[in-house]
Amino acid sequence: MDKLILLLFRIIYGKESVTMLAMLWAIQIINGKKTFSQVPAKLKDAVREILIDAGCEDLIDE
Repeated sequence: MDKLILLLFRIIYGKESVTMLAMLWAIQIINGKKTFSQVPAKLKDAVREILIDAGCEDLIDE
C-alpha cells in the first residue's frame, strides 16, 4: 500500500512528491498522531531531516 501511494504521488506531483510526503509525515509525528517508527522506509531519511531542522529530534525513536 505504501509503495502504491508513493507511486501515485510521484506521478501526480513529480520529484517533489517525496518531500511533500515527508513533510506530511513530520507534521503527523509532531502532532502526536504518528510515530517515527511508522514512517515508510523510503521516507525515513527525509522525515528525519525535517524533524531535526524543526528542532524535534527527540521525536525520532530509532
